[in-house]
Amino acid sequence: MRSFTNVTRLTISKALTLVLAALTVVAIAHIAVEHGRRPECSPQLPRLWLDRYNLFGGHRGMCGFEQRGYFYIVEQDGRWWLVDPLGCAFISKGVNHISPHGDYAPSLGYSPYERAIKAKYGNFDAWLEVTVIRLRSWGFNTVGSWSYEGLFSQMPYTVFLGVMASYGFDWVTGRVPDIFDPSFESHADRLAAEKCSPRARDPLLLGYFLDNELRWGPDWRSPRHLLDDFMMLPPASPGKRAAVEALLEAFGGNLERLSRELGLDASVEALLNYTGQLPSGGAFDEARRIFLRRFAERYFSVAVRAVRRHDPNHLVLGVRFAGLPPREVLEVAGKYVDIVSINRYTWSPHEPPINELRYVHDVTGRPVMVTEFSYKAMDSGLPNTKGAGEPVPTQRERAYLAAQYVLKIVELPYVVGYHWFQYMDQPKEGRFDGENSNFGLVRIDDEPWDLLTRVFTLVNNAAEEVHAGILSSDELLKRVAEVVREG
Repeated sequence: MRSFTNVTRLTISKALTLVLAALTVVAIAHIAVEHGRRPECSPQLPRLWLDRYNLFGGHRGMCGFEQRGYFYIVEQDGRWWLVDPLGCAFISKGVNHISPHGDYAPSLGYSPYERAIKAKYGNFDAWLEVTVIRLRSWGFNTVGSWSYEGLFSQMPYTVFLGVMASYGFDWVTGRVPDIFDPSFESHADRLAAEKCSPRARDPLLLGYFLDNELRWGPDWRSPRHLLDDFMMLPPASPGKRAAVEALLEAFGGNLERLSRELGLDASVEALLNYTGQLPSGGAFDEARRIFLRRFAERYFSVAVRAVRRHDPNHLVLGVRFAGLPPREVLEVAGKYVDIVSINRYTWSPHEPPINELRYVHDVTGRPVMVTEFSYKAMDSGLPNTKGAGEPVPTQRERAYLAAQYVLKIVELPYVVGYHWFQYMDQPKEGRFDGENSNFGLVRIDDEPWDLLTRVFTLVNNAAEEVHAGILSSDELLKRVAEVVREG
């Protein structure tokens, strides 16, 4: 039986829900009328933190920007900001994989989190109410990638498109499809028509992630460069022709010299039929760079053009790079995306990736968002043997490092957001790829990690002031340290 206190709390929450739902509908309806659009969202359950933030999560004390009815980016006095539909400064404070489905554990044949949710709440609607209130109360304002679509009418959200992922890219093995094939263009257009067109007038939509952790060359999945992969394709494939063209350009068009280096007859046909290993160094490495740049140009130009054709109103949030990609890729990405997104975890000594983020901004000239980071602790009872980042001993270290990461990156003038990975812990038995880590804001039984969420509440509600240079990250970290010591 629920206690009287719990019943009272739920009653109050539902009352706040009704009042604030009405306020949110009015706000969005006003925007729709002002900008000649019908209101398509009726968000509910925003947390009552309206003394500091508006219903979109924009900072009430930092308004005065142009009201465009959608989220956009602006650089003011050397500092980048997201701006919400009401013209207020917005730092995207998000969480990935907020879903009642949790992670499916193949060895169990079910998702432990989903099973716990059904036992605890009875249905997903009840879970949704509690989850939105939690996120708001912890200071989060954005629904990150791979999240439950029921959340999309509740608070600002992002959409993951999977442009290359749905065309044959394999995240686990790193297999890269032939995007030089003309069918890639029609595929991207169909995908954007399906996923972007219906959302083109939604003021709650922050923007689109094109893909996640694509392979741009050697990484944890393969030691091979993309040029080497594409030289293995059949001779008639568009990608093989693009690879041969890159080789010829690197050799100054000297077919005889290139063919001699590979032990081939001096003919384009022989090059197209070649599937052997390419040598390293010299002109061959230059060919790898030329090909990678053309691959990136093909990908970003096609994907972004498709998105903007079907939704000219919302932001393109990049591709969630897995760490630093090659410079050639960054230079191309900066021409097309609004924000460069990067997933970056840490290993001992767990320093925030300040230099890497600076490099990304310097090369692209674009604002940057960290779209995955997390910490996992060994006192959680989870194995933590699979999943990015190095485990720390306890929840105290976990909470402090999370705060340090956020505060040190958000004070950078070009960082406009950060998304924690993920909402719930992973199953100890492992998800589809074996990950089994303490990444969650909540346990597998949906109970919050109290210290971590209290620390996030503190830093999330100071993020805009830190970004503006009003508050010192070092002073806030002292307060965090006190909270962590008290436990």
